Amino acid sequence: MSEDSDSANNENLKELEEILGYKFRDRKWLVRALTHSSFANEQENETRDNERLEFLGDAVLGLVASDLLFAANSGDEGALTRAKSYLVSARYIGKLAKKLRLGEFLWLGHGEEKDGGRGKKSILANVFEAVIAAVYLDGGLEAARNFIVRIYGDAIAEIDKEGLLRHDHKSYLQELIQSKELPAPVYSLVEASGPDHSKQFTVEVKIGGAGPVLARGSGGSKKIAEQEAARTARALIEAGAVDLEAFRRSNSG
Repeated sequence: MSEDSDSANNENLKELEEILGYKFRDRKWLVRALTHSSFANEQENETRDNERLEFLGDAVLGLVASDLLFAANSGDEGALTRAKSYLVSARYIGKLAKKLRLGEFLWLGHGEEKDGGRGKKSILANVFEAVIAAVYLDGGLEAARNFIVRIYGDAIAEIDKEGLLRHDHKSYLQELIQSKELPAPVYSLVEASGPDHSKQFTVEVKIGGAGPVLARGSGGSKKIAEQEAARTARALIEAGAVDLEAFRRSNSG
């Protein structure tokens, strides 16, 4: 990025620092955090993108979130793991990135710009992690910790570990399955029985809509039945009764 370009964007960087609540000693870290690979690839000079920062930011966020959850809650390992998985998930940090308006400050390539990159959840989640890494490299672990605490607010201290995602087992199951690079779960209605005023629905869930049934669930509505199927499938996976790695290998072979 040229000096003229840096100068032109100086006010934007200052505005973002105010939003973040952190003033960089060396803004090169913030500039790199905001530089998407699509932009870097279009430059004639050797502009560095934010991908390495994403890697570091993910590790820093995981460490700080684990530390804060451990200090603030007395849940068992499983509950703490579920809470951490939720708080550092792309879905959750993508929302935080939107709240911080990070999409407005990104440097994107022309193609990604036209494709709506500023609003993509994956890009927003990645830039959020990159910004955490930028704060860490600029000010150290304590600065990164303070930043994370400020952005998360009371979410970590007040999270309901035991009830976490109790009503959103589908989201948890999808993240669990896609973390193994498998297709998203697909739910199918297999039965609807009983009178109209008290129907019972039965739903089954499969990975990508093909292969063996992971689990079935029943309830007074299709939504409830889907959540029950997801809850059962999740429990089977966590208990080791369903091996997602084996499923992935069989599908890639």
